[in-house]
Amino acid sequence: MKNTLFAGFSRVDITPPLGVPMAGHANADKRLTSEILDPLEINTVAVRCGDKTALLMSADLLYIKRAQSDPIRRLVAQETGIPYEAIFMACTHTHTGPCPAGYSGLDEQFPIIGLYHQMLTARFVDAAKLAIADLKPAKMGYGVAKAENISFIRRYHMKDGSIRTNPGYHNPDIVGPVSEADTRVNVLRFVRDGGKEIAVANFGVHADMLRGGTKVSADYPRFVRETVEAVMPAHCVFFTGAQGDLNHADFKSVKPKDDPFVLAHDDVDRGYNFTPYINAKHMGRAIAGALFQVYGDVQWVDVDTITYGNLECVTPTNMPAPKDLPRAREIVELDKAGKADQIIPGLKEIDQNMLTTVRAEAYRMLELENGPESLSLPVSAVRIGPAVFVGIPGEPFNNIGVGLKENSPFDITLPCCLTNGGEGYYPMYDSYEQGGYEARSSRFKAGVAENLIATGTELIKTLV
Repeated sequence: MKNTLFAGFSRVDITPPLGVPMAGHANADKRLTSEILDPLEINTVAVRCGDKTALLMSADLLYIKRAQSDPIRRLVAQETGIPYEAIFMACTHTHTGPCPAGYSGLDEQFPIIGLYHQMLTARFVDAAKLAIADLKPAKMGYGVAKAENISFIRRYHMKDGSIRTNPGYHNPDIVGPVSEADTRVNVLRFVRDGGKEIAVANFGVHADMLRGGTKVSADYPRFVRETVEAVMPAHCVFFTGAQGDLNHADFKSVKPKDDPFVLAHDDVDRGYNFTPYINAKHMGRAIAGALFQVYGDVQWVDVDTITYGNLECVTPTNMPAPKDLPRAREIVELDKAGKADQIIPGLKEIDQNMLTTVRAEAYRMLELENGPESLSLPVSAVRIGPAVFVGIPGEPFNNIGVGLKENSPFDITLPCCLTNGGEGYYPMYDSYEQGGYEARSSRFKAGVAENLIATGTELIKTLV
């Protein structure tokens, strides 16, 4: 094998103007961007071997639905000559970014969303062109490390036999999480002739440290990049992994909240004034620290092959039973009227996530009242020698990423969420019987996760 790899990098700014509605939480129409904590970016790695070129793009956005991402990919293909199938557009899933086009039906109410989308489309094209222009001879290495105690399964067994998502800090009714988080950090290192190195990290956990608000931030992915680049002369690109049932909160922790100056989200006292923004920095540094563990000792490989592909996964939707529609309409009407506190009267503060679950379930029912009965989900993959990126167009549960890794014939497999689409949650089969926010709000019937694993496995095996 002769190494014929070229690699390029680009970074473009996609920070929204003030006044754009904020995605990621309820009441987006009332949460308008008011301040920029840190800029949002598209970070891109272009790779080429022979006549095959692929683009791996990571954008600091909650998601882009397929209806909007498909035209962007086709425009990038048209402007660059790169095949549509070779364009891998992933989102980091920051909850403190702008509402994308098509989000919650807000486009007409806020024309600025459409204007931002036009700018965003142009910036994706810019990012692609700049990364291609930066292609230089490169050698690639890979490694796998671990980042412990920053990613936790957010679904818990409760003493009453139920399963709850985010059941509240120090909830005395918690028994324990339903499974274990995959804490592996996938690392790729590109050393280039005549250019800066490119460091790629891939890890799964929700980017939701700031819990809403109106201040723009790329959340912890920003600080993965920033920390790596502060230590080494390298560009850093971060891809969020399978994160649908993972977040930063260890709800089973037992530390009492006896100090008003300490934000106790786990059993570790990290000092006074430990704000959510500082926690985002901590998480980014922890992932960067895992990358550093293996970066100097990667497995070097010669790369003479780049392949890519897309495969559709057709799956049934979670249409409501007619008997459930009257209550769903009542819940949505109360929510839209600003009377959400009347949906579940007497709800305790510690149980507020139950309200989120009931509301999301009601909106899902009304959305699918008239179908469709099934939807097609595009699974994407890009192979670089012994490494393969697998893109899922939504929020895959942790075990989807694990399943893809276990089934993959490649040395290292990097599962990525919200790639070439953002079509919702993909819970594991048993989650539907268990209940919880993700399963009750999912637009898809039980079996979608297993279908995605099978489709992803079939796709990556075609790239061997």
